[in-house]
This record gives sequence, C-alpha cells and structure tokens, in this order.
Amino acid sequence: MSERLSNDEQFGRKINGAVTVMDLVSGVDQETSADRACLMRITGLKLIAATVGLLTVNLAAQDVLSWEQVRQRFESANPTLKAAQLNVDESRAEEITAYLRPNPDFSFTADGTQIVPRSGIYRPFAGTDYVPSVSYLHERRHKRELRLEVAKEGTAIAQSQLADQERTLLFTLRNAFVGVLQAKAVLENAKQNLSYWDHELEVNRLRFKAGDLAQVDLDRLELQRVQFESDYETALVNLRTAKIQMLQLLNDRTPIERFDVSGPFDFAEDLKPLEEYRQQAMAARPDLRAAVQSVAQAKSTYQLTVANGSTDPTWSVWYTRNASNNNPFAYDTIGGSVSIPLRIFDRNQGEKARTRIDIGRNERLRDAAEAQVLNDVDSAYWTVVQTVNLLKPYKGKYLKLATDVRDKVTFSYQHGGASLLDYLDAEKSYRDTRLAYINLIGSYLTAAAQMNQAVGREVMQ
Repeated sequence: MSERLSNDEQFGRKINGAVTVMDLVSGVDQETSADRACLMRITGLKLIAATVGLLTVNLAAQDVLSWEQVRQRFESANPTLKAAQLNVDESRAEEITAYLRPNPDFSFTADGTQIVPRSGIYRPFAGTDYVPSVSYLHERRHKRELRLEVAKEGTAIAQSQLADQERTLLFTLRNAFVGVLQAKAVLENAKQNLSYWDHELEVNRLRFKAGDLAQVDLDRLELQRVQFESDYETALVNLRTAKIQMLQLLNDRTPIERFDVSGPFDFAEDLKPLEEYRQQAMAARPDLRAAVQSVAQAKSTYQLTVANGSTDPTWSVWYTRNASNNNPFAYDTIGGSVSIPLRIFDRNQGEKARTRIDIGRNERLRDAAEAQVLNDVDSAYWTVVQTVNLLKPYKGKYLKLATDVRDKVTFSYQHGGASLLDYLDAEKSYRDTRLAYINLIGSYLTAAAQMNQAVGREVMQ
C-alpha cells in the first residue's frame, strides 16, 4: 500500500510540475484511514491537473474580447436591436406616403346613342357624345407639408426610441459582461483557496506522521477540502452560465470553451458631482428626447387637423365630341367645373379637440420622463457611492486583516497554540471576506453600468 502511494505521489508531482513538500519514504506503514485520505488527495490532484491541462488547451484557442469589441458585435448582430432598427426604416417610408399628392381622376362618358329606330331611321352612333374628363383635388392650407412634418417627427421619435432600446439592451449586455468577469474572479479565488488548503493539508499530514496531530483532526481537515472543491465546481458552472448568457445576447454560436472576455475588475473612488451627471442625463437620455419630440409632433398634428377642417375644391375639365345642342356646328367642345364641399356640419371638430388634448397629455408625459431621468440618476449615483464606501475599508483594511488573522492562527495552530475550531473559523473568515470583496466589486461594476444607463451614455468604465 505504501509503495503504491509513493508511485502515485510521484505521478502527482509530475503532473503538477513541482515537487511537493511531502516526501513519503517507501516501506513506512501508515494507518488505513491516512492511506485512503492520501490516495483521495492524489486522485484529486490528477483530476485538477487534467482539468487545468484542458483549460490551458482551450484558452490557447479562445477569442478574448474587450468591452468595446463585445459592444460592436452586439450592435451588429443582436436580433432584437436589428428588428428595432427596421422600425426607423418603416417610419422613413411613411414620410414618402405623407408627402404624396392626391391622384387625379379620369372619367369617360358616352351619351346620346340611339337604341331603337325612329321614323324609319336608325343611326345609333351618329348622335353619340364622347366626354373624357379629368378632375383633381386641390389641397389647401399646406396639408401635404404638414403631413410630411408630422411624419418626419415620427421618424425622429422612432430613432430616439431605437436609441433608448439600445440603451436598455446595452445595460443588460454590460451586466452579462460584468457577470463573466465576476465569475472569472470567483473561480480564480476558488483555485487559490483550494491550492492553499492543499498546501496546508500536506503540512498537517507531515505533522500527523511526526505524531504532532491526531487522526481525527487530520480527518476533519481532509473533510474541509470538500467545501473548497464545491466552491471551485460552483464557480466553474457559474462562469459557463455567464458566458452562455453573453453569447445569447451577441447571437453568437461560438462554443463557450472558445469564448472569453477581459476587462478591469476593480473600482474607482473618484466620482463627479451629482449635478453634473444630472445635466448630462437631461441632454443625453433618448427616452426624454423622445418625450420632447412627441410634444412637438402632437402640436404639428393639431395644426394638420385644423388644416384638414378647411375646404378643398375639386377642379374638373373635360372635352366633348358632338355635344352642343345650341350650336349644331360645335362638334368639339371643352368644359370645366369646380366642386367645393360645404363644411357646414363637419369641420373636423372632433379631431381638433382630440389633438389639442393630446398636446397636454404629451406634455405631462414629458414632465414624467424628466422626473424619471432624475430619479434614475440619483438612485444609480447613491448606489455607486454606497458600494464605494463599502469597498474602501475592504481594500484598505479588511482583506489584509483577514489574511493576517488566517496566517497567525495557522501558525499558532501548527505550533499548538490554537484549537482546530479556531483554525477552521479563521480560514472560513478569510474565504468569506475575499468572496465578499469580489462580490462587492461586481456590485460596483453593475452600479456603474446602471449609472451609464441612467445618464444615457458611458460616463463610468
């Protein structure tokens, strides 16, 4: 059994690329539980080495993207954004329809054809009148120009709505990007914790062999490794899930093993004054711009309804062949007419009233949009401030303190000055502190993305 352990350990050292601090002497008998624990340890090392090897091969073929590259791919490939862009094209097509002139009408009349003989004479087509005519509706009060203006304002609103939808989708994309960075940081932290604990196990196994550690304490330390393995596997799954979400937003079919992103995973303490962010948001937010444009469109629509209440005459002109009864020599004649509707009852009163009310409604919506912009900026700003306030003591004090406590308690435990419970508590406190710091960095980056969404453009990286 000891000889097999020695061979396995040597194999474990080779695959890890380094000689461990533990050198087992062949032929030394150990207790069965210790042998089993060592064998499990070596098997775990093999699995980790194989995993690291596969990850190394995959990383070599990975396509690592920065945030700007991710954004460019998103803007060129996201199907939801592409569908929204078609709305703008549809609105531009409506401008063509709005500015079209009314089509002229053409009519042809034939009259005076003899259908039965009279006094023995039957000349059916001799007295037939042929009357081709053309009529045209003349639109007054600049109706065409007003329709075009309303349509152009509709296009401007569609463009602002597209920008607003892109703003929302970019926030979702940024959250997914941050999620991948955070998952990578958590995974790296889990690797470091697992590597550190393996080193501690090797030291404590040496203590056990020297008779300085009880079997039950070594077993408890071996069992503690399960938590580190669980953290590692959970972090690996979370990283894959985050990458899958990003690939969905990018409409990308790249295998997750070949996809990766890179970017700073840290926080910045410097923040601009709140009022500066407010002013930038009032100038840049596309949903607020769309609300303002809706008010202008409502006013133009009201002007159009007023113009539609005016009278539009219809001009007609015709040519007649063999038509004059008063002048038997007038075989070719022309005529004209004008038709003017009498707007006595219907003067478009209902649409005038409706569009006038619609102006007020859009003004209230504009005020609500302004309030929403300020609310979004304020909420995002104070979220960032709170997160930075939490991160400062972590970075300046708590991380170092947790490391010092762990190292001191570890040293004390190895020299008999601390209990196993104190040792495990110090290790758990260190792990929790590190994980809390990483999660806070993720919260900061998410809050920064929320601030960018609230302002309407990137003001925080």
